[in-house]
Amino acid sequence: MRLKLPHWNPSKIIFGGAAAWGLFLVGCVMADRTMVAPPQVAGATFVGSKKCADCHEDFTNQFHDATHAKLTAAGSNGQEIGCESCHGPASLHVKAGGGAGTIVNPGASPEACFQCHLDKRGEFSLAHTHPVLSGKMTCSDCHNPHTGEAVAENTSNMAALNSSCLKCHTSQGGPYVFEHEASREGCTVCHLPHGSMNARMLKARNQNLCLQCHFQEQTAPGVILIGGRDHASFLTRGTCWSGGCHEAVHGSHVSSSLRF
Repeated sequence: MRLKLPHWNPSKIIFGGAAAWGLFLVGCVMADRTMVAPPQVAGATFVGSKKCADCHEDFTNQFHDATHAKLTAAGSNGQEIGCESCHGPASLHVKAGGGAGTIVNPGASPEACFQCHLDKRGEFSLAHTHPVLSGKMTCSDCHNPHTGEAVAENTSNMAALNSSCLKCHTSQGGPYVFEHEASREGCTVCHLPHGSMNARMLKARNQNLCLQCHFQEQTAPGVILIGGRDHASFLTRGTCWSGGCHEAVHGSHVSSSLRF
């Protein structure tokens, strides 16, 4: 018994493939226009930001200069829901005179932040991160959504550059007799605060991290000059900070080379 196979038509295959690619490309184009919706509270409706000001003047009076105050929504349907775009519809919260469970609290869960900051959910899922997804930290521990720059590293104020990090990592802040100049540029010069595949949330796991600043033009074969000294034999021992050479990476009280 012989089975009759369907006739193979190259044009249908080509058309089908082109259609699939077309859908894929349309999906990519549409994905570039991220569509987000405010968090929801069951049974609640939107009441407008003016209602929030009745009780939360300490936040609303400062919000005009906040990073999040610069966000806009086109159309009349987006007016006057500034607070509720992060906290959800507030009618039940207003009716109850406040209280937990009637409003979304981003300080208790990062999900309210992830609705817009989609990439951060992925970064917090990497191997080495701050414990936000486990509930030991929240986004508001480092970022202030209600006033000023939400990201301290965006400001030109040198004192504020590392302020978010030094609230917890106090010992890394010094002062040191011999400081690592990189600290003046902010912790994010070396670290990825939301997550990294590298230990200690470093941007790179080897000497390339240091060479992003300490690069020197090489003029002779077999010689790796860093700081005017040949490091060819040193680089095989491990990273700059683990090979027994520059272990005091944040600063030192006794060594200008940050050796210990």
